[in-house]
Amino acid sequence: MAELATTARPYARAAFASAVAAAQLSAWSAFLARAAAAVEDPQLTPLIGNPRVPLTELVDLLQQVAQTPGSEPSGSATQAAGQHNFLQLLADNRRLQLLPEIAAQFEVLRAQSERVADVDVISALELTAEQAHKLQTVLERRLGLAVRLHPQVDRTLVGGAIVRYGDFVVDGSLRGRIERLGAAMAGA
Repeated sequence: MAELATTARPYARAAFASAVAAAQLSAWSAFLARAAAAVEDPQLTPLIGNPRVPLTELVDLLQQVAQTPGSEPSGSATQAAGQHNFLQLLADNRRLQLLPEIAAQFEVLRAQSERVADVDVISALELTAEQAHKLQTVLERRLGLAVRLHPQVDRTLVGGAIVRYGDFVVDGSLRGRIERLGAAMAGA
């Protein structure tokens, strides 16, 4: 996993630099998300790395799949050419399978540049609007960033919640407390 992230990092940074230079962060974000989904599609996966499939045809196919339906690929012709060249570079280096990781790292770079924190909140019950607002306000003060909450429900937590932002993790779940109590009792 770490090796995959390390290999994808320079590509994500290059895509991000291109997007910033062209002032097309959202277009590149959407393009990379669709391209990443395409390489994970069970119908396309066997084509990637297949020596019988010409790379130019594979890149053209991915470009078509990744473009916004009913429009020019992700904006201007220049942007489309940049995205095509990016896909071609990945194909030439046999790195198309990295697209999901590249897209994920691109989103992290984008969030950092926009000063936004994407925070996962896993709770035993669905958060009410009031709870979500209070949590968002507290996190924005603590992190010094705008916060986008990504709530998830995991009934195995029994109660409480787990909040994750990068390396910042707060486990306030009842399951976590029970596990910590059990570990403390076993060590005593």
